[in-house]
Amino acid sequence: MAIEVADVLRERGEDPVAISADALQVYKGLALLTGAATREERARLEHRLLGFVPITSSFSVGEYMPLAHAEIDAALEAARRPIVVGGTGLYLRAALTELALRPPPDPELRARMQSRMEVEGADALRAEVLRRAPGARIARGDRNRVIRYLELLEMGEDPLPGERLWTSEMRVPTLLVGLVMDRDALNARIDARMEAIAAAAIDEVRAADAAGASATARKAYGFDELRRGDVEAMKLRARQLARRQMTWMRKLPGIHVVDATDRSPADVAAEVADLL
Repeated sequence: MAIEVADVLRERGEDPVAISADALQVYKGLALLTGAATREERARLEHRLLGFVPITSSFSVGEYMPLAHAEIDAALEAARRPIVVGGTGLYLRAALTELALRPPPDPELRARMQSRMEVEGADALRAEVLRRAPGARIARGDRNRVIRYLELLEMGEDPLPGERLWTSEMRVPTLLVGLVMDRDALNARIDARMEAIAAAAIDEVRAADAAGASATARKAYGFDELRRGDVEAMKLRARQLARRQMTWMRKLPGIHVVDATDRSPADVAAEVADLL
């Protein structure tokens, strides 16, 4: 869709550039699994912040935010139109706003919390989090979120203020557009896409695993499922993610929701461009 919008903007004399707001497309060596823009697509529209982090490295939103701000500012200074594309809700917010980030955990503290997770299990530690921070919103089985809550609590930080969904205080005037689709049609497209990705990305995942992919790189949707050869689980997880994304997206203040059901990308792109 970003590529189609860019075509419309060029007809108006603009010079667009896409800036990724995806937490996993930053990794070099996971382009197929994460659905990053292909070489052909990048020939049609320049993309920034794709495939620049080594697969063995950890990466966080705190490292991403200044890079995204720099890319957006550089585009504007060059009289280009930045199209922020994605992706990951927190990364989108970090790209567009001044996100107040929590201090990183001490490595020893993280190791201790991870050890507790292995010994005591996610349910027990989740119960501890809810006891110590009753307002916490944390899904059963979300090990990473449980660990992060416990880290903040152990560091004397209140984990709850960071729960704010969004802020309307953008760094620069920004048009927010969210794409939706009929649920059955969307699920059918997800299933077909996951089958295609599974067939194309299996060697990529094996290579990343053998190279010692970092814990953050392994969070890519489908990484563990492909290692197990469980494409059905990959489909299910992707459908669940889509539902969460659409629920989150619809709550963003000021967003323009565009229904893409049974419409061509060019048709939807024309509507998005008209919103400018």
